[in-house]
Amino acid sequence: MSERWYDEAVVYCLEVESFADSDGDGIGDFRGLIGRLDYLSRLGVTCLWLNPVHPSPRRDGGYDITDYYTVDPRLGSLGDFAELLHQAGNRGIKVIIDLVVNHTSDEHPWFRSACSSADSPYRDWYVWCHGEPADRYQGMVFPGEQRETWTYHRGAHAWYYHRFYDFQPDLNVANPAVRAEIKRIMGFWLQLGVAGFRIDAAPFIIELTEPNATEPRMDFELLTELRAHASWRSGEALLLAEANVAPDQLRHYVSDAGGSANRIHMLFDFLLDDRLLLALARRDAEPIVEALRATPELPAGAQWATFLRNHDEIDLSRLTADQRAEVFAAFGPDEDMRLYGRGIRRRLAPMLGGDRRRLELAYSLQFSLRGTPVLRYGEEIGMGDDLTLPGREAIRTPMQWSEQRHGGFTTATEPVRPVIAKGRYGYRECNVTAQRHDPGSLLGWFERMIRTLRESPEVGAGECTPVDQQLPPAILAHRADGPAGTMLFLHNLGTERVLLDLSGLADQADHPNQVFGNQAYADVDGLDKLELDGYGYRWIRLRRNSGG
Repeated sequence: MSERWYDEAVVYCLEVESFADSDGDGIGDFRGLIGRLDYLSRLGVTCLWLNPVHPSPRRDGGYDITDYYTVDPRLGSLGDFAELLHQAGNRGIKVIIDLVVNHTSDEHPWFRSACSSADSPYRDWYVWCHGEPADRYQGMVFPGEQRETWTYHRGAHAWYYHRFYDFQPDLNVANPAVRAEIKRIMGFWLQLGVAGFRIDAAPFIIELTEPNATEPRMDFELLTELRAHASWRSGEALLLAEANVAPDQLRHYVSDAGGSANRIHMLFDFLLDDRLLLALARRDAEPIVEALRATPELPAGAQWATFLRNHDEIDLSRLTADQRAEVFAAFGPDEDMRLYGRGIRRRLAPMLGGDRRRLELAYSLQFSLRGTPVLRYGEEIGMGDDLTLPGREAIRTPMQWSEQRHGGFTTATEPVRPVIAKGRYGYRECNVTAQRHDPGSLLGWFERMIRTLRESPEVGAGECTPVDQQLPPAILAHRADGPAGTMLFLHNLGTERVLLDLSGLADQADHPNQVFGNQAYADVDGLDKLELDGYGYRWIRLRRNSGG
């Protein structure tokens, strides 16, 4: 087993307000989440990642924060949050929260003070320009929704910078006082008991923005400081970063120039996610092999986080225009399924046409590839999306617990968002209770798959490599090698049944056996006649090391 808990974790991402309502006000809360911890424990979750829990006007899903030192009263009290940490810990579940310090809400007291006077102590906590910046219309993150990145504030008599919406002014991380405040925020929550942070918009946090500068400097040393501070406060603290940057830049986020892994512990693997979706669209394994070979190797102590669906749109910006068009055609053919010209705002089940075989294949791929898997709430029951909701809200509908009104999410007349009610993804057809009573359900499959993963530590902590052998285009064969032994994984992205000869691996095997698959295939002795259905998958243990 790895000495780092996050290497072998199963991370479950959720919005508290959309998960479970305990008091009937229509909004999910900490008490409701506490009541569902046993469900998450049974599923196999070992780490909860909570989307923003702080007070906010909620003009951007809670990412516009007005107070970093408490929780949104709609979700409960700080005491309720502390109880959540305690109860989760009793079940062996760690909790990480979003650290959103690229910007604040324009309603934050810091920004209001900064705008009130040029002599305000908070004036230099934000990024200003006295004349209209030449780059005013450059660098928008939300094209089509965002008009500019510099906005004039009449009260301040100056332009302020905002990489995101105009109601989210950027903090000035070049200011030592801002850096110190970020560390105080981290220390507060670590002292309360969180296990770490998912760092939102990491590339923009370290961007030293100056007016009219076409290439702003990147202060990677700030990541070193944050890592040192988190580790000093808690030796097991995790920093998980969102950094969708070019492959040659990724290493700077986890290590310094000398190669020491002293920055971010874990990075979301955006490159692999894009290639996974391209491979599923093409029914061809080559894009996955390319991603595994092209992504830079991380130093010891750093880790990838894999995902198929996160809390935002599926961002395909790392694909070429032609590749992106292929994925759009397969999984987002209608304009209202897309967002910002680069992403898809759907959940995976409807993207794959509700085909249970392809859903299992996709998640078997994600969970068996290198890194730590991250699962979005509701994916384990195949929840759908509501494309009538604006933007990213389409995949943020309430969790569907039962056939009761509003899917058992709330007893209120109006939930925080509409619960999906119609069709195959409506709560009467798709809910936890119904799947709990069906051993053949997708939920039951996820539980079995995650149990198998937990018995295979070489997946998270070992080395992942494609099998170097000529195979049909639709077949991905890869292996995971670690102190515990060796696992072989076979996935058929195509529709045709195949027979594979991997007898070249037989001399590395010791009583090989299938530990998980889409069906009970024939014995694997000799590895020379390995059957695989269309959309089939097999997890085969080649050998287990004694003491591993």
